[in-house]
Amino acid sequence: QVQLAESGGGLVQAGGSLGVSCAVSGSKFSINVMSWYRQAPGKQRELVATITSGGSTNYADSVKGRFTISRDNAKNTVYLQMNSLKPEDTAVYYCYVYSAAAFRAYWGQGTQVTVSS
Repeated sequence: QVQLAESGGGLVQAGGSLGVSCAVSGSKFSINVMSWYRQAPGKQRELVATITSGGSTNYADSVKGRFTISRDNAKNTVYLQMNSLKPEDTAVYYCYVYSAAAFRAYWGQGTQVTVSS
């Protein structure tokens, strides 16, 4: 059974930093894509950042220059370092992973990130 364990959410003041992580366990196949999504109340879930198995990254325009996504393939873990946080970054952040070999995608349970002004 594949499980995604998220951690690192919390409350931070505007301008501060916070890191979240997502550890994948129980997978028999390599993870090709790891991403972070977020969803604020009343808004659509949006893609924040993506990283491939080869290390290629992509970011939403709203977080470019402030957020950094990385992964540890040996640990099957993806990280999101969030700097210069703004109140509009407040949302539930969800981990997403995709395995092409297994033809399966998985979602984490979500972790709350709140940025106060």
